[in-house]
Amino acid sequence: MVLTINMLGELKILRDGEPLTLPTSKRTRALLAYLAFTSRPHRRDRLCEVFWEIPDDIKGALRWSLSKIRPYVNDKECERLVADRERVNLLSVGIEIDVHTITEKVKQANLSAKELETILAQLQSQFLEGIDLPNQALFQQWLTGERQQLKNLRAKVLQRLSCHADVEFSKRSQYARDWQTIDPFNPYAATQLITQLELSGKFNEVKKLSYEFEKRFNRAGINWSKESSLNANPDEIPKAINQTEVRELLARQKVQFCKAKDGVSIAYASVGKGLPIIKAANWLSHLEHDWNSPIWSPLFRDLAQSHHFFRYDERGNGLSDWNVKDISFESFVTDLESVVEASGHQQFSLLGISQGAAVSIEYAIRHPERVKHLILFGGYAAGWRIDADENTIQEREAVITLTKIGWGQNNPSYRQIFSSTFMPSADQSELAWFNEFQRLTTSPENAVRFLSVFADIDVREQLAKLKVPTLVLHSLGDERIPTSVGRDLAAAIPNAEFVGLESDGHLLLGREPASKVFVDTIRDFIARH
Repeated sequence: MVLTINMLGELKILRDGEPLTLPTSKRTRALLAYLAFTSRPHRRDRLCEVFWEIPDDIKGALRWSLSKIRPYVNDKECERLVADRERVNLLSVGIEIDVHTITEKVKQANLSAKELETILAQLQSQFLEGIDLPNQALFQQWLTGERQQLKNLRAKVLQRLSCHADVEFSKRSQYARDWQTIDPFNPYAATQLITQLELSGKFNEVKKLSYEFEKRFNRAGINWSKESSLNANPDEIPKAINQTEVRELLARQKVQFCKAKDGVSIAYASVGKGLPIIKAANWLSHLEHDWNSPIWSPLFRDLAQSHHFFRYDERGNGLSDWNVKDISFESFVTDLESVVEASGHQQFSLLGISQGAAVSIEYAIRHPERVKHLILFGGYAAGWRIDADENTIQEREAVITLTKIGWGQNNPSYRQIFSSTFMPSADQSELAWFNEFQRLTTSPENAVRFLSVFADIDVREQLAKLKVPTLVLHSLGDERIPTSVGRDLAAAIPNAEFVGLESDGHLLLGREPASKVFVDTIRDFIARH
């Protein structure tokens, strides 16, 4: 069975070409479209948050909607809607979505003018018209974002039509005008419009528009003139490019699940091509939300440009199982072993950040033949309980108590305890993002369990046994794990290299110069070994 889902205009579903009558509930239609369009696993509790205000039985409301969706997407040959106690995923096998088809077609280099004009006509329709849920802010944010992406796609089509050899001059200037209207702060769009008007002999309009463009761009802090923009990049402004890159990487990454030794489902993802890097899990992660992170997203994007980059969500958080009996250092190591086996790579570079450094060290001791490079950032060999004085123990135990009480509350002050020490130089928007991110990634109970396990980590006796090329990076102003801990770690590992980064963050902000140094240093280390 071929299932066609049209999302431009009103939502339509066709089975083998025959239209189906959609569910009467707008919320259920919205959920169906969201699951089909994203085609990746989602936590049930997150779906409840995105699609429902707080009814008496929010989980029951989700179950009811899923029961209505199943007959549309499942058939005898294929069960596309996969749901367990914690996650929901609508598989894309046998599903054709008009937006995805058009997006892929636009990537083709040699489309005719007629093909581009057909695509442009299709893009006139609003994405999921009539599916707005005004009282559901999270869904509306997603919907608005996707509509903006299609607006950007329409701008790209107009750009190509505005200079296509098979389009007559009068039409080219109109396409350039429409492109510039959609993307008013793109210097190349303004230049293209001026150029096409000149070719059409409309010199009075050229003079008037040139003056208006100069004023507009100067107010926005963009230097513009026709001459300076002739060789400009025809792509969209840098901010839009970054958003598009994040979205495309999220779409390209392949999320899969493997079973840990005790049967726990561990979610892992891969993206990019090249020599493999596997990142051990650390506090905290989410395979989907990470791509929107002001912390990880730029680093992950850079690594994925030149490597086959693997990462996974630790048991108890992210897309992995939350309801687990065992959260321990040994389970962290064996989960990494399970992900490595699932990756299919016999040799790889292993990246360990924060407590993930100790997990990576233990793995490298057990499997030295598989680890080509060991890269540790912000790591430590012993948790805070090891050799701690009474004051330190009381202070840290108090933080654990506060976490247990306040983690899941709307007031982010409890989670800010971690955010502010992880990233002292973060601005308010970055701290707010990380506060909310932590809430989304795990439960209060698991957050407490994690903190307790981290406190008892101790791999000090393993350090001298390491036989793989090792790079230790550490922020020189790290307020959570002092630089001296990183230096001692490097000193105890045979032939390890130490690089200090000019940052005060235990986690690097993607905008920091230290982030680029971090990625460049890793690439250089791998190239040299």
